[in-house]
Amino acid sequence: MRESSAGGGSWIDGVKPYFEKAPLAALALGISSGFPFAMIAATLTTRLAQANIEKSTVTAFSLAFLVYSFKWLWAWIVDGVHIPLLGRLGQRVSWLLVTGVLVMLAVANLAIQQPTKDIEATAIAAILVAFASATFDIVIDAYRIEILEPRQLGVGSGMSQYGWRIGSAGAGAIALVMAARYGWEAAYLACALLALPAMLTGLLLGEPQRHRDPIERKGVQAMLHTVWDPIAQFFSREGAVIVLIFILVHKIGDTLANLTFRLLFDDLGFSNDEIAFFDVGLGFWAYLIGIFVGGILYARMGMKRSVLLALILMAISNLSFAGLAAMGHSNWGMGGAIGFENFASGFGGVVVVAYFSALCDLRFTAFQYALISAGAAIVGRFITGTTAGALIEWMGYVDFYLLTTVVALPGVILYAWMMKSGLVDRSIGSAGTQGEGDARAAEAAE
Repeated sequence: MRESSAGGGSWIDGVKPYFEKAPLAALALGISSGFPFAMIAATLTTRLAQANIEKSTVTAFSLAFLVYSFKWLWAWIVDGVHIPLLGRLGQRVSWLLVTGVLVMLAVANLAIQQPTKDIEATAIAAILVAFASATFDIVIDAYRIEILEPRQLGVGSGMSQYGWRIGSAGAGAIALVMAARYGWEAAYLACALLALPAMLTGLLLGEPQRHRDPIERKGVQAMLHTVWDPIAQFFSREGAVIVLIFILVHKIGDTLANLTFRLLFDDLGFSNDEIAFFDVGLGFWAYLIGIFVGGILYARMGMKRSVLLALILMAISNLSFAGLAAMGHSNWGMGGAIGFENFASGFGGVVVVAYFSALCDLRFTAFQYALISAGAAIVGRFITGTTAGALIEWMGYVDFYLLTTVVALPGVILYAWMMKSGLVDRSIGSAGTQGEGDARAAEAAE
């Protein structure tokens, strides 16, 4: 990847891409991606609690989110299966429309469930929403990557995250307001309409010019190639195993720390009001600022340097919580730690997601990005769920957060070596190297 394609220029030049067509489309895509999460997260929790469902049953509904971790298992279908009739609109647009409708139907199905009468049916309905939403995300991520030029991957990732936050928070707010006045059924049905921004984006923009079909979809052998070829193509690149190791380990320290923040706040004696003000309020705005700065610095510094800076910031952010744990109950300490951590997370979310997007081959965008994004989270989630609490009890909060900082260092060091050796450039896929014209020329050459 030519670093010059994403670097240099004035600060104004860094802001301009936010107002281009493709990043604005990424905002709309993010809105539709974010709203189903709220339907089966806080909103469903509130609905079940108000129905006087047992707390143990309510928390068990979080298992529905496991579906998102396995979306790569069927992501190849989005790349390789052609939808009859609608397929004339294009592979990505047709799948956007179909999966958007599936999400709306799944949310409507959840709306009509009666948790007090049949909690099992409600659980199945929540899993169906998660499955439809995960599939919708597969298409949305592929469409986002393919409509963005390589220089736009940073701001496009940022706009997508803005949209996700708007969709998630907006759906949660709409549901609560509507439920108080018209009931939960009407609330869910109203929120289902938030699938429309992505669907309309697909209809208005049409098929991404950078999209390239992987194979001719004829016969069982061709379908098997649809599953195998994305994996084989990724591992055919120089240093693919090292890149995979980086994907797996880069977020372990951050994930370990993030799960334990509320435990720390409770043990330090912070009130619910203090937690709401700092963790929810201040943290939210710091995160949004981090996203905005991440998009600008991606444009000014280029992908490689901005990713390295993000990894360093995310590692250092864990140190701030070690400092808070050592200080004890301190509003200034909490504000600084929360603010810095959310800023680093927002910044890192933009540039690291842009890097992972650039790793994709345009023939297999849906499958490869689903696999990469799942790999980026799975190790950290497993280690966190099995060891974080025990580590805190054994060594205390200060040493625990120092440990999470140390655990984050291998990812920083490995990426720095990948930069110096040129492996970052050599491992980038066509999504990070080809503009629309280049993609069409490459496709014609094949």
